[in-house]
Amino acid sequence: MQGTYVELVETRIDTADLEIGMHVIRLDRPWEETDFLMQGFIIRDLNEVHALRLQCDFVVIQGVAEKNREPREKVSSPGRLAGFFKPKQKPVQPPKPGSARTVPRKRVSYINQVSMSRELQTATMRFEDAQSTAKSIMSGLRISRTLDINNARTVVNSCVESVLRNENALMLLTKIKNQDEYTAEHCINVSILAAAFGKSLGMIKGEIENLALCGLLHDVGKTRIPNEVLNKPTSLTDDEFALMRNHTIHGRTILISTGAPLQSAVDVAFSHHERIDGKGYPRGLPAENIPYFAKIIALVDTYDAITSTRVYQKALASMHALEIIHNNRGTQFDTELADAFIQMVGVYPPGSIAEMVNGEVGIVIESHALHKLKPKVLMVRDADKTPVVSFRILDLQAAPKDDNGMVYQIAKEVPDGTYGIVLQDFVKEGLIVTAPLSSFDTE
Repeated sequence: MQGTYVELVETRIDTADLEIGMHVIRLDRPWEETDFLMQGFIIRDLNEVHALRLQCDFVVIQGVAEKNREPREKVSSPGRLAGFFKPKQKPVQPPKPGSARTVPRKRVSYINQVSMSRELQTATMRFEDAQSTAKSIMSGLRISRTLDINNARTVVNSCVESVLRNENALMLLTKIKNQDEYTAEHCINVSILAAAFGKSLGMIKGEIENLALCGLLHDVGKTRIPNEVLNKPTSLTDDEFALMRNHTIHGRTILISTGAPLQSAVDVAFSHHERIDGKGYPRGLPAENIPYFAKIIALVDTYDAITSTRVYQKALASMHALEIIHNNRGTQFDTELADAFIQMVGVYPPGSIAEMVNGEVGIVIESHALHKLKPKVLMVRDADKTPVVSFRILDLQAAPKDDNGMVYQIAKEVPDGTYGIVLQDFVKEGLIVTAPLSSFDTE
């Protein structure tokens, strides 16, 4: 019996045009620089589509030559019959939510280049610029002003540079909250926290910058929501809630209308309220169809919202926010990403007000990657809650002891403003930058 000869072709295709079932055989960069373990594979679900779009501009796919049509950048490859692409082929059933690995292996392991105190002064300037830009974006869009994407990228990239030097500085600044400027400040906080999370996940710099830009722009659709709904101090009616949900659709429309290449930001603005269990909005997407960056921003968005004071809700402690995220893994949030985010933030993130077992109180200024329960703390109140005579920094990782010979341990986190401790005041006065390192931290 004579075999059938099939001519296969190799076609270069933009990642924006990828579909489930396509057989990817080459990338626009070395395989070793990506998260893909196999050099050549058939796209099985949208997670792989999003991963390819995230990491590549174009790929080369292999398929059966179509008669009477000259494929793009055709390269003859006769006789190779395995794994060719058939457009009408039934795609492989995607894995159930939570069953597939969603956190890729780290490609970059970062080491902080400078101390937190050294970075804080630069970070403060970057933070203020970013806040100003976020406010300008939101207020400008409310009056139909054109979105300045180049300025947004510049500000975001400068924040990413600070995060890569030492993420603790900007993470501390995100703990400074201003209820009257919630929406704009929330956007820049989400951008910074997303950048820190991207760094923790081992993303390359360009990916972190893209993710951070998505964070900045994720809520631009709220500029189309009436202020009386956006800032309503009581529960929303069903009609008002429907209006609020439309901010995802408005955000997509706003970003598409810029004409800029913002596919990831469009995906995030449209999909950051989708849920892993398919009960999110606006489309009720199943887990495998939710863009990867949207899953990340959903976590960061929720965390910053819970830890912020809004017109209808007081801020909760970081630990409470992480408990909520933990309890909603696999339903609202991707399980692996949620676990990774909780690990990154830690129980006492920079900027937390920490009360010790002995009653003394300090401000967490830096956390240790492997010892999240034992951060560096600027001590600002004595056990009777009176201001200290002189500030000192304790590195709890070194097991410093108090005057009674007891090792310092954090008992709980308390809200900003407790015992007269206002984080913003310490930052503005430069006390966190100039505080000396106590001899206790090496005992």
